[in-house]
Amino acid sequence: MGDNTQAQGMKAMKAALAVTRVLPDIDANLSIILDMAEKAADAGAELVLFPEAALTGLINNDDPSHDLPLGQTIPGTATEVLSALACRKRIWLAIGLLEREDQRLYDSAVMFTPDGTIKLKYRRIHPMWHGKSADPSVYCQGTEIPRIKTPLGTFVFLICGDLFDDELAQRVKCLEPDWLLFPFVRCFSDGSYDQKRWDNEEKPEYIKQIQLIGVTALMTNYLADRDMLGGAFGGAMVVSGSGDVIDSFPLGKTGMLLVDLPETKGDQN
Repeated sequence: MGDNTQAQGMKAMKAALAVTRVLPDIDANLSIILDMAEKAADAGAELVLFPEAALTGLINNDDPSHDLPLGQTIPGTATEVLSALACRKRIWLAIGLLEREDQRLYDSAVMFTPDGTIKLKYRRIHPMWHGKSADPSVYCQGTEIPRIKTPLGTFVFLICGDLFDDELAQRVKCLEPDWLLFPFVRCFSDGSYDQKRWDNEEKPEYIKQIQLIGVTALMTNYLADRDMLGGAFGGAMVVSGSGDVIDSFPLGKTGMLLVDLPETKGDQN
């Protein structure tokens, strides 16, 4: 999929990076996602990005009987609902979700066009979203980094630990995208929302990797309580390819980061 959407020249972009609270109920999470996407569109966002595994949280525990039901088929019930919203609000909508294909599970992300079509699907390549002893016939990784050319520029995905694989970073750099969509999940072991620790210890490492790629990255993390397999501390930011933080959203809060981004060359073909 991807790399086949016709585009129409240069265009600036208003993006919304959504930080949702993930609950133990998929239907509740979907309702939260739909509500936030509606609000983002009403605020003028053309692109809305949600975190990794936003429908369920990254709560897999390497037991297929527990984990496979967390996966969504693509297309499937949840993606059809998201597709309808993208079409109705005329937005580009990107979201991470656990994907089930037969008896295999992937940590995936999809991007819907404003006509509701899934034109970009990415499967996380780095395997650290599950345990080392997880059954490899069930817990699977992708191999490809597809891209899509749009009126807003060219997009690719990486998910969470993918960013810290220098080989993957180089592959993305060679694709020369305008935007890197980066849904992720991160928590501290004590379950805290320690902004100072993030700013001083963790954020510089993310920025360093984004500089290695040299592409503006839109990244967002969900918020979840510690009993959701360690939880997550939220936060979102947009980082330029040179390492400048264009804008950010604080840890420990739900909401969205609305940011006006400069025009790109788009797809002139």
